[in-house]
Amino acid sequence: MRRSLLVLAAALALTGSASAYPWPFKPFNKQHPIRGFFGDPRTVYENGILAGAFDGPSFISFHQGVDISAPNGTPIYAVETGKVHYLGAATLNLVTGHDVTFQYFHIIPVAGEGQHVIAKKTVLGYVQPPFGHVHLTEIDGIHAVNPLQRGHLTPYRDRTTPRVRDVIVRNQSGDVQTPVGLCGRVELDVDAYDPQPMPVPGTYRSLPVAPALVQWSMARIGGKVVVPTKTVADFRSTLPGNGQFFGTYGKGTYENSPRFGREQYSGMPGRYLFLLSGNFDTTNVPNGNYLITVRVADVRGNHSVGTERIAILNAKSGVCPGSLAAPPTTAPPSSEPGDSAAQP
Repeated sequence: MRRSLLVLAAALALTGSASAYPWPFKPFNKQHPIRGFFGDPRTVYENGILAGAFDGPSFISFHQGVDISAPNGTPIYAVETGKVHYLGAATLNLVTGHDVTFQYFHIIPVAGEGQHVIAKKTVLGYVQPPFGHVHLTEIDGIHAVNPLQRGHLTPYRDRTTPRVRDVIVRNQSGDVQTPVGLCGRVELDVDAYDPQPMPVPGTYRSLPVAPALVQWSMARIGGKVVVPTKTVADFRSTLPGNGQFFGTYGKGTYENSPRFGREQYSGMPGRYLFLLSGNFDTTNVPNGNYLITVRVADVRGNHSVGTERIAILNAKSGVCPGSLAAPPTTAPPSSEPGDSAAQP
């Protein structure tokens, strides 16, 4: 038994694992407001919102840390003992002795390159104006991990519940569809959000963050499950690569206080559209009424469920009404797909 425990400890040491660590601001043992969560979308669209922003070039990524709010000029402390190495004029690494690195962004640094620093004692620098927060990333081994998971940034409590705002259906052209009479291939998105765990000062007050977990399933009303539970986003411990951003988030996603072209929409809430399915083929299930169920949760297990009823109605020919060009004077079809005859 003792040998097994030693082997396990050695494996953890090789892979890197943070123990609980304090907040980077005084008081160290008190929770501070967080305005940006691990996994939130980070989006900059080069075109304006009226100039096809979502179809144009953009800079997108997953948020790989947490943004902890504090007044500009607030002293920022080492959360663990280690050595400081600079990444840029306002960015530094705190490298520990157990394969864990902490990255600080938006900091006016005062610690020297290579300086040995002590947790909760050494001032690394000060919050850089005008940002009003420090971004803290925890890297265990080679992976950024969620600082809000248990046993990491401490103390941390969250009693808020993530919510599902809407399930959105789009056709192959990207147009939003009514959930009645769906046919062919469609895209399914969910608009979901998580309230801040505690009030954030300034223009970010009450702006939402992203849920840490999004799952969905689909069942026929009064019948069997046709899509078993699928996980489309899971930020509870780590993140997918940025190349999978639009395999996780749907088109139309943007961050809090978003930027479109030259315009910054300060104080506007973000929109978090999660891609349930980018190419759901409704012909794989019989025509009928179905219930989509979406479960969203945060890193501490607070969760809720949202549902959306859809009606699938595919034509026997396999062609969706309106998908083929027809002369303007063509009369509408006399019956719905699947009906044997028009009713008087």
